Amino acid sequence: MLMHAGRDFVLNTRDIVGIFDLDNATRGSITNAFFARAEQEGAVVDLSADLPKSFIVTDFPTETVYLTELSTAALKGRAEKLVL
Repeated sequence: MLMHAGRDFVLNTRDIVGIFDLDNATRGSITNAFFARAEQEGAVVDLSADLPKSFIVTDFPTETVYLTELSTAALKGRAEKLVL
């Protein structure tokens, strides 16, 4: 199934590894190292018009991080609607 991730961009739900709150997740050194590596590899896609609130990690075709202005609660609600 496809899920809208922001800015007219959709992701296949089977490719999503996780959805994370940006403020909470970036407090850890491991997450910061992950972001630094992803940016060096060009694997970060910014879908936000304003400040991003969350990020989505996918594993297809390669590991990619999508920054989105949508909250984790909004993304969770969209994912749950797809399951029903």
